[in-house]
Amino acid sequence: MKRQTLILDLDDTLIHCNKYFRDAVNHFASQLQEWFPKLTKKEIKEKQLEIDIKSVEKHGLHSSRFPESLATTYKYFCEVNNRATNEEEIERVRIIGQEVFQIEVQPFPSMYEVLQELQSQGHQLYLFTGGDEANQNRKIIQLELETYFEDRVFIFEHKNTEALKQVLDSINYDKKSTWMIGNSLKTDIQPAIELGINAVHIPAELEWTFNNSFEIKEDSTSNFYTLKTLKDVPRFIREHAKYDREAI
Repeated sequence: MKRQTLILDLDDTLIHCNKYFRDAVNHFASQLQEWFPKLTKKEIKEKQLEIDIKSVEKHGLHSSRFPESLATTYKYFCEVNNRATNEEEIERVRIIGQEVFQIEVQPFPSMYEVLQELQSQGHQLYLFTGGDEANQNRKIIQLELETYFEDRVFIFEHKNTEALKQVLDSINYDKKSTWMIGNSLKTDIQPAIELGINAVHIPAELEWTFNNSFEIKEDSTSNFYTLKTLKDVPRFIREHAKYDREAI
């Protein structure tokens, strides 16, 4: 089998992530309804999502962004409803947002066996994740992912094509045997296609609108595949690595 270079996303590819934000937004919406009884949860969630996405596009994926998006949403509804803001209430919604980054994260059920199998097949594993170093390293240490990635971990607050290019420029790789594996069409798959490496999309059961709110532009120099689950990856890579070997 030809050894492959596998670059894996972390959040919602290897571990649960978006569900914690969903729970926080639900909590936030319920809290705002206590202060603004005429608002619907749908109105609150739509405005928060709008503010959140604009913040990510401008400021990146730092963990301070989400609590501030909740605070900004609260201030917005105070303004349009002619209600004075309250510092204690602002702090309350910020705490709802901050609690997301204190949760003990959970791996997907098949994560460890998949990483173990890929490692035993001899592939070189890299982790390419979006967020701030403190929060992402917290997850990596908690789940003992150094066992599989060692120092081959790349964390970017702006996870995009330029970030992936920096990863590729710092490692020894061959385009034909290099794979980006992740759940986000925007931050995992499109950058891989633009840079001419292989891409494997594993759709998340619960996806963040920011990740999939556009159409993939395929390039003839890349191979783009979709798998149902993470546990399909070792067999898929084994079959395609074998194909590459025979084609050489």
